[in-house]
Amino acid sequence: MLLAIPYEGLEIHREEKLVYGRFLTPHAVLSTSRHQGGYQEGLEYLGNHQSCEPAGHQRGLLAVTDPAGYQAQVLSAHGLPPDKCALLGTAANMRLLSVKSESFEELTVVAAITGGVESNAARAGDPAVGHEGPAGYRSLSAPKEPKSLEEAKDPYKGTINILTFINRPLTAAALVRAISLVTEAKTCALGELGVNSRYSAQLASGTGTDQMGVAAKLIEGVKPLVGGGHHLKLGELLGRVTHDAAREVLIRQNGMTPDRQCSVKILLERFNERPDGRRRLSSLELVEMVGRFLPASAKELLTNNYRGFFHDPWIVAATMAMTSSRDQFVWGVLPVLIWPEVMGAFAGQLAAAVSGRLDLVAHYAQVLSPSPSEALDDGRFLQLVARGLALGLVDKWA
Repeated sequence: MLLAIPYEGLEIHREEKLVYGRFLTPHAVLSTSRHQGGYQEGLEYLGNHQSCEPAGHQRGLLAVTDPAGYQAQVLSAHGLPPDKCALLGTAANMRLLSVKSESFEELTVVAAITGGVESNAARAGDPAVGHEGPAGYRSLSAPKEPKSLEEAKDPYKGTINILTFINRPLTAAALVRAISLVTEAKTCALGELGVNSRYSAQLASGTGTDQMGVAAKLIEGVKPLVGGGHHLKLGELLGRVTHDAAREVLIRQNGMTPDRQCSVKILLERFNERPDGRRRLSSLELVEMVGRFLPASAKELLTNNYRGFFHDPWIVAATMAMTSSRDQFVWGVLPVLIWPEVMGAFAGQLAAAVSGRLDLVAHYAQVLSPSPSEALDDGRFLQLVARGLALGLVDKWA
């Protein structure tokens, strides 16, 4: 099915689990495709294929073990030439695709993005789960983890795949710069939605399997653009279409609306490390953490009412002050020496946001002031937040 003709020389199609740009005129392509990837001229298609379902489905194994065979199988089924396409793979739903286009004078930029981040979000520099050495892949995970990515029953899935199309020629260097800027824009979208890493107590900058391709139209006699950074209109358009499409697709695939992300549980989940090393926190786990500091009757009341409580914007804002400030301590912006005063004050504000007793902020801060030895310890930080929530609840329901 033809979805759009964003500019002369490009058609965007979707066929079952395949989305692709069809080049009616020559384009240069720079992509992360494992077959026909890198810099290429002479391709006729740039595509994105859903190889399997997001969890518990191993049909995409061929994409890992035999990229060329996988590409031939997928494209031949749709009557497309396998050696004339750079193809990306994902578990994201192609029907949830987001396509954004913007123009300025003679310039048009298009982004077609699929994405999911729930199980595989990561931050650049997070601990790796595997290593590709001379003997091939080997796992670096704990013994309880699957032996390899391919063998995992709950794979490290969640991928943002970005197809970008530009209606003007670019130098090879400018294509690289364009990919750099597109990556920045994707990370900005994740930051605005507060997407957490599953592998560290940090905000995510992408996922472990993100892929992308940028295609620029080749026009004989037209001088290629040599820049695609922030200060040029090309960079601005690349940033906007990528950011907007990435945010939209995460809403469609993962339900990551701003309202849904306004959540104490979501703010705190990156600090809760489970035995398998992954970072997750359920609402009931958070209820249990808070309940340890509550009398039985109050814990039961919280258990029956936690949904609205954990989405209360005042409580979320106070929790956000604590998590954001903690990030500054981790990054070295704030000195650890002031940890007790700062975190005590913010924990006091959290308790007051819960109880509604703003006159007790100073009292709460004094009661909750943490020890310097607790600084930067994930478990102690979660405990401090839980104590603040509980202290406020006791007065709220007094």
